[in-house]
Amino acid sequence: MKITKKNKKLLIQFAEYMVSGGVWFWSGYVLIILLDEPLGLFWANLIGNAVGITLNFTINRLWVFNTKRPEELHETAGRYIVYTALNAFLLNYLILYALEEYVGLGPEIGQFIASGFFTIWNYFWYKVWVFKGKPKPKGKIVRRDKAKRKRKAKR
Repeated sequence: MKITKKNKKLLIQFAEYMVSGGVWFWSGYVLIILLDEPLGLFWANLIGNAVGITLNFTINRLWVFNTKRPEELHETAGRYIVYTALNAFLLNYLILYALEEYVGLGPEIGQFIASGFFTIWNYFWYKVWVFKGKPKPKGKIVRRDKAKRKRKAKR
């Protein structure tokens, strides 16, 4: 199987995404485990994910999906907050709660199971909606415009 330039770019992006996800997972995981006993699962999950989310957004925006334009920050941050609130705070909590309540697995193991689900789920939604950004012009259009400018400049 030949790896095309586009596939190579996607593979690199997915690897970068996995690094950013690892930062979120490990920062959140450590805080959830440390805070579960003194604060309870709800607050531990809220605080752990808030820290992980902040780090994850920054890494995804500036490195993985490369949406650095300031004019896109509000829109991207808004989509990220809505999407992440539903996932990290609600869905992650429900997964952890169900695993603990019905399966007997604490957050020490449950967070690994939840993150396995979110790995693919989040990449898809980040790529198509959260960090989508404005469409970029195709290379051929740019080249045609450059050719027109060059012809005009020669006249």
